[in-house]
Amino acid sequence: MKKFLFTSCLIFCFVSLASEALFAQKTLSRNEKKEWKKKKNAMSLEQFKQFSEDHAAMKSKMSGLSGKIESLEDRLQNKTKEANQKEEKVRELTQELNALRQEKKAEPAAAAKSSDDYSKGVAFKVQIGAFRNKDLSKYFDNNENFGGEISEDGTQRITLGVFRDYWNADTFKKYLREMGVKDAWIVAYKNGKRVPIKAVLEGVM
Repeated sequence: MKKFLFTSCLIFCFVSLASEALFAQKTLSRNEKKEWKKKKNAMSLEQFKQFSEDHAAMKSKMSGLSGKIESLEDRLQNKTKEANQKEEKVRELTQELNALRQEKKAEPAAAAKSSDDYSKGVAFKVQIGAFRNKDLSKYFDNNENFGGEISEDGTQRITLGVFRDYWNADTFKKYLREMGVKDAWIVAYKNGKRVPIKAVLEGVM
């Protein structure tokens, strides 16, 4: 009697597990039922035990995978949220940058040049020649980078460029010499007046 009850329980469990694993949401036909009954009757206790253990292990594995999937989905949502926040910050910064650029363009030209008042402080120019019979003073007012002055002996000394940095003036001098202006050299000014270059080099180099 006990053996019969045990066998009946095993058969019941087998049928339940087989139905759940292989025929979920599907009704067996008459022929399929016959085939599975044959397979059930041919299975030993050891085989049924192994089947049950494999089924339990598979369910446990599936449960673990489901948990990992949920965790990855949560992480993906968080990363997506962070990316959206960063994109919004980039848009805000871009708008601020564009606004600052527009403000800068709208500034009056005079205000833009206020910091370039070379009549104050130390400045450097590149002299390209000295002439007695050439009067180029009529061109001085048209371009602040082109100028000159008349020395005591009546020679007109012509300069190109105006720089705050000595080394920028030196680079420009070298370019002019490469272009054929062999007499190009640097002269110094302080508060709009020409001074010996040694008098100002210590303060700017």
